[in-house]
Amino acid sequence: MLIKKLTDANGLPGHEGEVREIIKAEIKDYVDEMYTDRLGNLIAVKNKNKEGRHIALSAHMDEVGICVTYIDSSGYLKFHSWGVDPRVLPAKIVKIGKNRVTGVIGTKAIHLQEPDERNKALGVDKLYIDLGVESKEEAEKLVSIGDYVAFDSEFVEFGDNKIKAKALDDRTGCLAIIEALKSDYPGKVTACFVVQEEVGLRGSKVAAMQVNADIYLNLEGTISADTMGIKDHQNVNIHGNGPSISMLDRTSVYLKKYIDAMVEVAEKNNIPCQFRRSAMGGTDAAAYHVAHGGTPVIGLAVPCRYIHSPVSVVDKRDLEHYINLVQKFMFAYGNGEVL
Repeated sequence: MLIKKLTDANGLPGHEGEVREIIKAEIKDYVDEMYTDRLGNLIAVKNKNKEGRHIALSAHMDEVGICVTYIDSSGYLKFHSWGVDPRVLPAKIVKIGKNRVTGVIGTKAIHLQEPDERNKALGVDKLYIDLGVESKEEAEKLVSIGDYVAFDSEFVEFGDNKIKAKALDDRTGCLAIIEALKSDYPGKVTACFVVQEEVGLRGSKVAAMQVNADIYLNLEGTISADTMGIKDHQNVNIHGNGPSISMLDRTSVYLKKYIDAMVEVAEKNNIPCQFRRSAMGGTDAAAYHVAHGGTPVIGLAVPCRYIHSPVSVVDKRDLEHYINLVQKFMFAYGNGEVL
């Protein structure tokens, strides 16, 4: 299963090569050209010389995780967190660097904590990685400062059509683009598999300067809060209700006529969809919106429970509808049926 292969790969910000190579192998027979720019974005072009409406698809390859910043005299590692809530980190198993060295995120046992420490979440400054070694010298044989650290989180299908894995944000978007490139399209398609989204939307800023399309589809994983203890009005998205269309977020306002066009395609093809009911967070759409004098962007995402953690959960039906809606919209747009 391709989504398993994509989520099992480790791709921390600035270290997306493992994911990039999987994508290149999957799409090489379906595109006219592809290249990796100096920042690490993978840009692929299908129907390079076709006239008509040029559509660009974008998803980010990187995932949340941590980075080694210090090795102490006993061989314990201190680290910096990339987009992960520190409250979910203690006792997690991690894999460090390209050799996937095993470590465990540790902290002071609760029995030894001061009363004020027990009553608040521990910050990254109170955590460390235990390699099971006794000295700095032993640790340095295994890892180096600057090594990326990914979560050891097994891909599992469970329950009622659910998938749990790390990095579903945004390997689901990568999967949707791969499947779209395997289909026909009446015009030119440019696929942007971008880097470093989780540390400031950096890859898209570089990709936006290279790709001048008529419209972008920015494909993401997004919050699903349909869980215990959440009030109805706080349910940003709901599992099983289909892919999520963005109206606005911290970095973008999506124009209504493009939102309406996506809804029209979904309704015409009996594809369930929903609106993202939150303005929190930002996506790569921010860079594409303001490129080349202004470019229309539609934000479409798969609802993910427990996003930005070692384990996210998606509904397989939402993922299937997401992939289908991307392709149906591309055909409708390319044939001039919408917009």
